[in-house]
Amino acid sequence: MKFNTSKCQILHLGLVSPGYTYKLGDKRLESSPMERYLGVWVDGKLNMSQQCALAAKRTNRVLGCIKHSIASWSREMIVPLCTALVWLHLEHCAQFWAPQYKKDIKLLECVQRRATEVVKGLKGKTYEEQLRSLGLFSLEKNKNTI
Repeated sequence: MKFNTSKCQILHLGLVSPGYTYKLGDKRLESSPMERYLGVWVDGKLNMSQQCALAAKRTNRVLGCIKHSIASWSREMIVPLCTALVWLHLEHCAQFWAPQYKKDIKLLECVQRRATEVVKGLKGKTYEEQLRSLGLFSLEKNKNTI
């Protein structure tokens, strides 16, 4: 079996990476700014901002599908759906990828805030009150509990 060198790329990690060129046989391997491994996108600085943005985008899509396909926005209908489909992605992102920057945390919190506003009877309450009445915690608090 031949090894396909055109599918191989190098990801230089760290700030002081020398950018050394690698060869496999007589072919030079190309460098890549970002790679996906086990479903997680990582760049050369081990920054997870791209992964958080993708999780927020995916979660917004799921939330939009829920909003457009459900006729009754009662708490009994929305909370189980959001818990199973929306908060699952957000909590996983906050705990596993551990957003490093405030902008990433703010982006994920914005998606969670949008999800809590869908539930009927919670409008007019503060975000913290909405979370408390649903039995949820902010993503920042979830991240710190692990």
